Amino acid sequence: MKNRLKAMLFMLTFLLIACNTDINPKEHASEIYTIALNAIMETDKSLNDDMKFIAIDMSNFDALNEKQKKSILDYFEDKYKVKVMEATFDDLKEKGYYNEDTLDGVLLTVQKVNFNVKNNIFFNGSKYRSAKGAIGVESTVHYKGGTWRIKKLRESWVS
Repeated sequence: MKNRLKAMLFMLTFLLIACNTDINPKEHASEIYTIALNAIMETDKSLNDDMKFIAIDMSNFDALNEKQKKSILDYFEDKYKVKVMEATFDDLKEKGYYNEDTLDGVLLTVQKVNFNVKNNIFFNGSKYRSAKGAIGVESTVHYKGGTWRIKKLRESWVS
């Protein structure tokens, strides 16, 4: 009887530990933002044609410190082999990157993020190339099996 009780306690403990996915998404914010931004880049790839740069508007990335922001910029530079910078649309205009109603690159923006659900992080973002070449994206980054990945993605608008 004692052995049976020990075995049941062991199994119950094992199940509770295995089911515990007590992960704090904000501790993985740079990875989550990278996954979400890359999903935006991979949507409507025609906007990426002949791009000379990628600008990422990080003005509302409150969950990230400067080192984490730099890791995101480095990731995109390594992956896409173009200049990558942190900039808003106004910054790009001010620096002369916006010519004749278009950019020579793309601007990625996250308008809204929701870290309130433990294993599902919701994003609204966009990729802008010109007034006639832009998309809006809604996505969910989900934690499962020890990794963060895109669970859902849909284009919410097209220009």
